Amino acid sequence: MIISKRLKILIGIATLILLIPLIAMQFTQEVNWNFTDFIVAGILLYSAAISINFVIGKKGKSKVILIITILIILLLLWTEMAVGIFGSPIAGS
Repeated sequence: MIISKRLKILIGIATLILLIPLIAMQFTQEVNWNFTDFIVAGILLYSAAISINFVIGKKGKSKVILIITILIILLLLWTEMAVGIFGSPIAGS
């Protein structure tokens, strides 16, 4: 299986974002993630990266709208799981 350079870059960006809380945990007690938190965040970030890669590879005029939609869904899910802005069952609060 050939992995494109674009997908490698997107996966690298997702990994860097995932490393932020890991590094922050070394310096402060305010960030307290467990293994499950990293797994869920990884699933969210990597699935968004793969989805964006898929959208970029497609032909059509609505690429930007689809990418923005993917990013908005990612941010809304992340925020809901972190602080529960909507009060759904997946809320972390």
